[in-house]
Amino acid sequence: MTDRIRALLDQIQELEDELKDALHEQEAKTLYRIEGKRIEFEHLVAEAHRQLKLGLFAWLRASQLRNVLSAPFIYAMIVPLALLDGCLFAYQAICFRLYRIPAVCREDYIVVDRHQLAYLNVIEKMHCVYCGYANGFLAYATEVVARTEQYWCPVKHARKVLGSHRRYPGFAAYGDAQGYRATAHDSRDRLRDGRDA
Repeated sequence: MTDRIRALLDQIQELEDELKDALHEQEAKTLYRIEGKRIEFEHLVAEAHRQLKLGLFAWLRASQLRNVLSAPFIYAMIVPLALLDGCLFAYQAICFRLYRIPAVCREDYIVVDRHQLAYLNVIEKMHCVYCGYANGFLAYATEVVARTEQYWCPVKHARKVLGSHRRYPGFAAYGDAQGYRATAHDSRDRLRDGRDA
């Protein structure tokens, strides 16, 4: 990877981080504040939320049959997710220690807080807990696999990859044997030091 490409990637990452911070700051200023693990709204906002809550029976009456029928299939996915979660825990505990690379912190990816919203009924809260876990877990799993890929095979694909992880741009170009040999050990060192690819 050229110095120019590395500089551009670093600049993109900095801008993405700055944008996330600015959006979060704007939301937090106008809507809520975080007190430990609790999110607290201003009294008037919290009261408006409670008034907008749709009761359970009214919510069920308004639900479409296809949504109700699909629920068991959606929630059945918790079984493979939980199994994969256990496997990733063991994988990191064993392999990442052997590779001397830092483990991925689950709490950085799995955020379950939307159930605290007063305008959601019990079913909507359950949906939000499930989605917060599932989407966060899959992002966590992606980072575990991305670190493994950076350690073992930091080479880009010949074809364009949609949805590639954040470490992918630092991989060696497809077919660049000299570049791969020159950067493979550096890629592992960067990983061990907690840096991206």
